[in-house]
Amino acid sequence: MDSSKSKDSTNSGLQETNSDINDEEKNDLCPGFKDADAFVKYGLGAVLSATKASAGLPQTGDEYDFYRSFPGFQEFCESQGDKLLHCMSQIMQHHGCRSRMRDRNKLTGLEERFDLVVDSNDVILERVGILLDEADGVNRNQQPVMPAEFQPPKIVVSSWNRMGSSSGSRSETFRLLQAKNIARPQMKFKEKVDNSNTPFIPKIFIKPNAVKPLPSCKLLLTLMFFPSVRPEDLDVPAALADFIHQQRTQEHVEDMFAHPYQYELDHLTIQESVLSKPEPQMYKPLTETKCSFIDTLDDLVALNEKLCKLSEFAVDLEHHSYRSFLGLTCLIQISSREEDFIIDAIELRSELYILNEAFTDPAIVKVFHGADSDIEWLQRDFGLYVVNLFDTHQASRALNLARHSLDQLLKHFCNVNSEKRYQLADWRIRPLPDEMVQYARMDTHYLLYIYDCVRVQLLDFNHGQPGLLQSVWNKSKDISLKKYTKPIFTEESYLELQRKQKRSFNTQQLTAFRLLFAWRDKLARQEDESTGFTLPTHMMNKISEELPKEPQGIIACCNPVPPLVRQQVNELHLLVQQAREMPLLKVIKELHSSIYIQTYLCCPPNYMFECS
Repeated sequence: MDSSKSKDSTNSGLQETNSDINDEEKNDLCPGFKDADAFVKYGLGAVLSATKASAGLPQTGDEYDFYRSFPGFQEFCESQGDKLLHCMSQIMQHHGCRSRMRDRNKLTGLEERFDLVVDSNDVILERVGILLDEADGVNRNQQPVMPAEFQPPKIVVSSWNRMGSSSGSRSETFRLLQAKNIARPQMKFKEKVDNSNTPFIPKIFIKPNAVKPLPSCKLLLTLMFFPSVRPEDLDVPAALADFIHQQRTQEHVEDMFAHPYQYELDHLTIQESVLSKPEPQMYKPLTETKCSFIDTLDDLVALNEKLCKLSEFAVDLEHHSYRSFLGLTCLIQISSREEDFIIDAIELRSELYILNEAFTDPAIVKVFHGADSDIEWLQRDFGLYVVNLFDTHQASRALNLARHSLDQLLKHFCNVNSEKRYQLADWRIRPLPDEMVQYARMDTHYLLYIYDCVRVQLLDFNHGQPGLLQSVWNKSKDISLKKYTKPIFTEESYLELQRKQKRSFNTQQLTAFRLLFAWRDKLARQEDESTGFTLPTHMMNKISEELPKEPQGIIACCNPVPPLVRQQVNELHLLVQQAREMPLLKVIKELHSSIYIQTYLCCPPNYMFECS
């Protein structure tokens, strides 16, 4: 009896244990993982281990060909490759993508597999983005809005914008928000865009709110525009005139590249009123706020007079970079506590320096969010500088908020969901549709209220002491001191980009990459187009790897074919031919210094050397 009772009790205990285990498994996110964090932690560890293991394998161009000659290594690679392809196929099938990864076609198999991976990545990452936005409460079901005045462009379907789908289902594509046949605004600029391979000179000749005036403004302009004129020659002997001219030229060359408001920013003192705890002033609803579109000189002058009477205003820019080498600022949005302004920065490009009177007034706070690029664009396009800047992005970082984007601050402080449908809009469109105007003004309409709120939290976070708030002002001032620098082409410029590609090139391929890089830079400057429009980097890599023997082969490496590539395909073919004539040597990965690379590229055909 005792033994039977003990058996019954043991069985019942095992049943209870099994039931507990089953209950725990039911509560798990998936078998073996209690929650998403545990699963992510395990997955990240697995990915890191796999990456580390793959990095230890022989790489193409190194010892791979040697190890490949051993049948055992070859069989191991094939078996592991089949397992990886099978795993990838299962993942693709799970997401409803085409998954014929194991089809073997010696001519097109690799290219087809690459396209399958690209298509599947597009689908999976898009779904991840949708789920993350839904978790943040953002509605992604709205369709992108196109301006009513313009027809949407013809959609070119390629691997970058194609969503793969299972057989029998309808395929979809992503759409870029842009208008058709926009006249290039650069053609109407009074001052021609300077894409020359020379350093940027500040475009300022009048300095409002100056504590230290511009250095010898008239002589500076003389040196810039009339370098052959030397006024001192008229009053002194020739030998002494040469010495004086050299000294003055050296001084003014240094002054030309200095920040015009360096002295004012170095000696800027933050007012006590902005370091004390404010009472946040609630923003007015958008529907009850006047919005003015500024596109005439008279309106701009009137706006500047209004701004000079304020104690603070918010600023943001809308920029375009795809059809311009240096990029161009299309809009400037400004908001006060009572009113919003949208400035047509294309129409008023040569007159916007007028705003320096308000932008450089140390008594007026200029509120930006993420001003690093804005500060440089204002200098580059308009000769505008900012004194007394407060960057809410820096405040967000000081508060250790989860995310530092303006979208997050709008949601956090104003409970406003920003409209994302125009993030990829072409801001050169004129006239601007009302929907795009509304989108643009949202970037500044709420910013002064956010400015109040973050100052309160910075003081509360530091127990009422202004130290943390003062640090944000200091970081904002450092951003104001940034100087715009033009991209300068040198004979070694291609090396930095080539390193980032992490590709193993031989001397012929590296020569082709160098020549194509120089061709792209020269033509982009000449045509005032971005390098991405002229010849995208991934296409430049493809041409460099393939080294096509015929012009048609260059066209085959590009999908879609950039217009300038199609126009100058014969010149590109000559560059590829020049690269193919180089001696074929292996460029060792460790030898990335320019000295070794140049030695490889310039050595005669019969010259060989060894490197450890």
